[in-house]
Amino acid sequence: MNFPRDKVALVTGGSSGIGRAAALQFAKQGAKVVVAARRETAGNRTVEQIRQLGKEASFVQTDVSQPAEIEALIQKTIALYGQLDYAFNNAGTEGVFAPMTQLTEANWDRTITTNLKAVWLCLKYEIEQMIAQGTGGAIVNTSSWLAKGGLLGTTIYSASKGGLDGMVRAAALECAQHGIRINNVNPGIIDTEMFRRFGNPDDPNDAVVQAFTHHIPLKRLGSSEEVAEAVVWLCSDAATYITGETISVDGGFAIPGSRN
Repeated sequence: MNFPRDKVALVTGGSSGIGRAAALQFAKQGAKVVVAARRETAGNRTVEQIRQLGKEASFVQTDVSQPAEIEALIQKTIALYGQLDYAFNNAGTEGVFAPMTQLTEANWDRTITTNLKAVWLCLKYEIEQMIAQGTGGAIVNTSSWLAKGGLLGTTIYSASKGGLDGMVRAAALECAQHGIRINNVNPGIIDTEMFRRFGNPDDPNDAVVQAFTHHIPLKRLGSSEEVAEAVVWLCSDAATYITGETISVDGGFAIPGSRN
């Protein structure tokens, strides 16, 4: 699955979890990688791990909730490497999980801005650059099983991810004529820093982990690396006839009946 020579991949939210795993996987397949994130120390740690593999990477500190920083990120990517071939729009937030009656408009604005508006803006500037290059490209966005499923307290988060699943189809239609493919990955219950704010996978008796794994057909949490493999595959020449899709990476969690 190695990429053609001199391809460039951009990963937002690349400082940890799925983003870091994807940045490493892009590099292993031969791409130069731009790692974007708010956390400078953690982002540079991802870059260092890539360089330890003998690959090329750079860190660009970016807060995707700030539109000007998204536009600047694309400009800096081009200044660094001259082109953009693949993008993984992964930065996001879980926001606040609580009943609707306890949530505020500010909660809504923050989560929707980060998870939906920011991805729309990333797509806008990434697509503009890829069209200008005239060489096509591939983009993947991180959605969630909650775009299709439901969990108490997640109305805002679910709305943000459901919006991504609706947006990817229209974006893919617009970009097909330019040779640009756009897809979503919809992770299930993945062992990431975000999940560990709710449950502890290292504790075999953790009630949250047990509650989820009971309903996952494969009977375990997923790993960041397993999602990253799907992301990079969707960008590769092995997936050149796939666009506008939402690909579940969830151990079967989204299969109808799995949560009965």
